[in-house]
This record gives sequence, structure tokens and C-alpha cells, in this order.
Amino acid sequence: MGYDVHRFEGDVDEELICSICGGVYESPVQAPQCEHIFCVSCINEWLKRGHASCPVDRSHVDGRDLVQPPRIVRNLLARLKIACDNASFGCQAIVKLDALDAHLTTCKHNPKRPVDCEKGCGSKVPLDELLQHNCVRSLREKVNSLEALIHEQGTLVQEQGAKLREQNREICLLKDMIRSLRLSHIGPSLPLEDAERRSQIAHWMINLAPARVSRWGGMISTPDAVLQAVIKRALIDSNCPTWLCNELMENAHERKWPPGLSSLETRQLNRRRYEQYNTKRIPGKQAVVVMHLENEHMGDSMTAFPGLVLIFAHGIE
Repeated sequence: MGYDVHRFEGDVDEELICSICGGVYESPVQAPQCEHIFCVSCINEWLKRGHASCPVDRSHVDGRDLVQPPRIVRNLLARLKIACDNASFGCQAIVKLDALDAHLTTCKHNPKRPVDCEKGCGSKVPLDELLQHNCVRSLREKVNSLEALIHEQGTLVQEQGAKLREQNREICLLKDMIRSLRLSHIGPSLPLEDAERRSQIAHWMINLAPARVSRWGGMISTPDAVLQAVIKRALIDSNCPTWLCNELMENAHERKWPPGLSSLETRQLNRRRYEQYNTKRIPGKQAVVVMHLENEHMGDSMTAFPGLVLIFAHGIE
């Protein structure tokens, strides 16, 4: 929609008048074939109504082909002098058309100009809404906006936390898979022809969750038969192969432990080394397995094949 011609100082050339709205061009564009010029909003509305022709001479017009008018037309428009939009509110300024937007941003008579609340709530309020401004409602809206923002940020933090936990879980699974691949290099303890056993061990180890021992002093070195039976049942329930379960349970007592764990004295001397163990939790029990294939870095004095079962009174996480 063009500018009202009555707002301009002096006469306006007819060549600067939009043939659709009858106002002075606002953001003019030109149809390339017939070279007629229109306000951009006027011609777009015309085309939206299903017309595909120039409203002046009916030649074909495509909205995608509209271009800027010649520079001379733009210069003539820029030199026109126009009254401020806020003339009805008391502004008497007459400015060049190309300076109108800059003037409106600072015009003191602009009813939408933001001003500080006179009651001291800190809000910026449009001038024409100042008398109806309610500080309490405004502050409540600010609080609601802040609460919504805090909730949104909290949701993002939770989502990021969930993603990190999932990534950590995937990393742990990858580590387990890498460790299980080392089963192909277990040496003479398992015959090379016994590929089925290696596959069973790998499958079982991957399904065990990593464990952390927070109280190594709670280790039970001589579990009784009842406790060993309970742990053996937990191993069986975890789908541990029968032959492997039997061998692990053989290593659940200090009489079968390697030299570094064989006595209370050696265990006390080596307590600082326990944190280097890679342990897997026996599901639902205060017990872990220390598999030889995951703990070759500990040396023969701290490991046994195929692994150790360590039972605790407490401290397994």
C-alpha cells in the first residue's frame, strides 16, 4: 500500500503514483515486460487474487520476475518530502522520504515508542499503553517467562545428560567387545581347536555389567559352602556356561588364588593395586569376576585362568 499523496509537501509527479492503490510508491517494483511500476505489496496482492497480468495493459506478469525500478525513479522518490507518520500525535517534522524510517525510530511523538515505567518496575512500555500499564501483571509475565526459560534449560540439561549416559554405555560396550576379541589370543590355556568355548566366554562377558569395588577390605577369602552355592546359582542365572561356572567357582577360595592374593599379608601389601582390576559384577550379588583376559596387565601374580570370583560383605557398586 502506497503513501497518501496528501502527506507530501508540494505536488507529486503522476509517474510516482501506484495505479493500483493511488498512493505514492512504497517499496516499488517493476514488471520487466511492460515496465509498469507498482508498490510491492499492491502487485503481490493483485497476483494472489489469481491475476497473472499487468493491471494497466494486461500483459503477462510473473511475481518471480519483478525487478527494482530504474535508479531515476528511486532518486525522485527519495527526494520527496513527507510528513511524519505521527503528525496526528503532534509531530510537525517534514523529512525526505528516504529518511522517514530513521526519523520514526527516534520520533518523540511515536505512540509505540518504548518508555520506562514511571512506577519503577523496570519495564519498557509503549507510550500509548503507559496509562494502562500494570506493574504486577508485567512482573508476573517476566517471572513466568523466566520460569519457562529455566524449565527449558533444565530439559536441555536432562537431555544432554541422557545422551552422555548413553554414549558412556556404548563406550563400555565397545570396550567389552574389544576385550572379548582378545579371546582369540588366549594361548595354551584353551586349545586352539576349542573355538566354541572361546565364543561362549565372549558372549557371556559382554552381557556382564562393569563393577566398581569401593571397599576392598570387605573381601571374603574363605566363603563357606552355602555362600559359594548362592554365588554359583547367580552365575548360572547369568547364563554362564556350566564348564566355565565350575572353573570360576574353583577359584572363589583363597586356596586357589594366585600368589598376590593367597594370604592376608600379601593382600594387604597389594591393596593399592586392586583399583587396576577390570571387574564385572555377578548380577544381584556382592561379588565380582576378575577375568584373566581382561586383566593380563596385572601379571600372573594377581590373576588366574579363566578368572577369579571375589565375594564381598559389602562395597560393590
